[in-house]
Amino acid sequence: MALTPGMESVETVPPAVDLVLGASACCLACVFTNPLEVVKTRLQLQGELQAQGTYPRLYRGFVASVVAVARADGLWGLQKGLAAGLLYQGLMNGVRFYCYSLACQAGLAQQPGGTVVAGAVAGALGAFVGSPAYLVKTQLQAQSVATVVVGHQHQHQSVLGALETIWRQQGLMGLWRGVGGAVPRVMVGSAAQLATFASAKAWVQEKQWFLEDSWLEALAGGMISSVAVVAVMTPFDVVSTRLYNQPVDGAGRGELYKGLADCLVKTCRQEGPLALYKGLGPAYLRLGPHTILSMLFWDELRKLARKTQHQST
Repeated sequence: MALTPGMESVETVPPAVDLVLGASACCLACVFTNPLEVVKTRLQLQGELQAQGTYPRLYRGFVASVVAVARADGLWGLQKGLAAGLLYQGLMNGVRFYCYSLACQAGLAQQPGGTVVAGAVAGALGAFVGSPAYLVKTQLQAQSVATVVVGHQHQHQSVLGALETIWRQQGLMGLWRGVGGAVPRVMVGSAAQLATFASAKAWVQEKQWFLEDSWLEALAGGMISSVAVVAVMTPFDVVSTRLYNQPVDGAGRGELYKGLADCLVKTCRQEGPLALYKGLGPAYLRLGPHTILSMLFWDELRKLARKTQHQST
């Protein structure tokens, strides 16, 4: 069977192996990029549903925001929500890479637009499975001392404590509150990442800028892929952050937004369309390295898995 350029490694690695490799690669990337996620979350919640100029800007740009977080919460504050972030990356990306690998083995990636469809569906399933972890991660990262507070404060003490509180107060469905914003967020991001990474890496290989099978091929492919990811994902990222962090009433319903469309409309109406790109700088600085590192780690781990597989046979 003919292979799509850049997809031959997916064909020769079992989906179960891709599950482990994908989850491991993205967890490794998360350790390095979590501080950027903290800053991005604070910027996206700053001035929520307030007209520009009517609220104090506690966080101004990437560098100043990093300093503000470190001063208020200490250096370890830049790693707030790390445990929940690792849980999310493991769950979401394990499912995502597993389903994507299955789709490629079934030949979907060889059809017109197949990589985009496979990436979107795999991302949606992964986002659904990982949604409770992302909910807790967002709420933990939003928490800070009173002088630099933005967004609603949920006052969680730990990941397990947060999950227990949400379960007790809102029931099982409460753990998936906000999933309506997370699924399209990851669908568009995953489709862009998986589709463009394969194509970008194949293009880099054709140019023969690096030695064959060099990790620099994956690095260059990831750098190109990250541009597409951040462009399409940031508006959904802002909405998802706000849906997850909003306060809820006694029935577990959001007090600020009814869902994805309501959040989009209210944000644009009260803050302007550019509010959907709040935190764009940290979002790129986070998504860029995360895309590069996760796809690089994934690609290198799959090479190792293929070599081990060949040696065993």
